[in-house]
Amino acid sequence: MKKYLLVLTIMFTATVMAQDKNAKATVEVDGVCMMCKARIEKAAIKTKGVKSANWNVETHQLTLFFDERKTNLEAIQENIAAVGHDTEKFIAPTEAYEKIDTCCKYRDPNTVKSHGKDGSEN
Repeated sequence: MKKYLLVLTIMFTATVMAQDKNAKATVEVDGVCMMCKARIEKAAIKTKGVKSANWNVETHQLTLFFDERKTNLEAIQENIAAVGHDTEKFIAPTEAYEKIDTCCKYRDPNTVKSHGKDGSEN
């Protein structure tokens, strides 16, 4: 029994130590403008453990710094989808997507075109 507890303690300690309090990750998030940028970054930052979030309008890449002991990429992406933006792992619910501003409807080819090829507004 003592050996079993010792093994469990070592495994738990190794797992905790493997988590990074300064993890960095990049995920793709759909959007088209600076209003999208603000919404995406705000949703990410509101996730407990996220230290910084920067979404690039042109590349659609969201760069994150977060504490893996408090959150993970799945939780962050789920929160972003909840405010109306598709991520690599989650599709925004229709109700959430419908609530975003008309100029932010990234699923509409005409809206995307109106923002120009690089995602900036014309």
